[in-house]
Amino acid sequence: MIDKVVANAADAVADIPNGASLAVGGFGLCGIPVALIDALHHAGSTDLETVSNNCGVDDWGLGLLLRDGRIRRTISSYVGENKEFARQYLAGELEVILTPQGTLAEKLRAGGAGIPAFYTKAGVGTQVSDGGLPQKYDADGGIAVASAAKEVRQFGGVDYVLEESLTPDFGLVHAWKGDRHGNLVFHAAAMNFNPLCAMAGRITIAEVEELVEPGELDPEHVHVPGIFVQRVVLVPDAVKRIEKRTVALQAGA
Repeated sequence: MIDKVVANAADAVADIPNGASLAVGGFGLCGIPVALIDALHHAGSTDLETVSNNCGVDDWGLGLLLRDGRIRRTISSYVGENKEFARQYLAGELEVILTPQGTLAEKLRAGGAGIPAFYTKAGVGTQVSDGGLPQKYDADGGIAVASAAKEVRQFGGVDYVLEESLTPDFGLVHAWKGDRHGNLVFHAAAMNFNPLCAMAGRITIAEVEELVEPGELDPEHVHVPGIFVQRVVLVPDAVKRIEKRTVALQAGA
């Protein structure tokens, strides 16, 4: 078996070129590959297309790439915590493909499974299927690019819309544990999109909090097998942030 461990995050992302498409794991700020994103930011890669549940916040995660104008297009299902995202979108600087969250997840899963497209009820009868969603504005606030109508077909008397799968150039993910062969285990809410992004990327790079030797992971508990992962980098001191901290009031306060 191949030892897929690379020395550091900078080496792991060194060949990601300008214009690359990236599937980036995580949910909000939970389970995002912070070290890989930072390394990509320092490398200077630009004109990127990202596929991610959201686009970070203004000063963290993918928000760093967005702030510096490195992302030209994003496919996301939620973008509500990033003011710079909203500004760029409304100013015509960023193309945004808003996608229902379950559909986005299945687009990634299907891509990793070699399924080119699938039918779903999500979005039928809305602009998701009928077209017309603003994907990019012009400088005057007009719609420069609108979504196209999608094929709708009936099965059992019910309408379904055809959605194409996603297979980005690279997948960037954060895992709790991984071994030298690329087998990965995720923790808690980091399971939401990381396994799907790992499957979908043509070249998947995983940062792991704990690196173990082959055979130490229980095969029954492996979430993503190493066949989907090409590079592993150890990040034992990964910085984790909370998107919104909620503090309960003390009794009598």
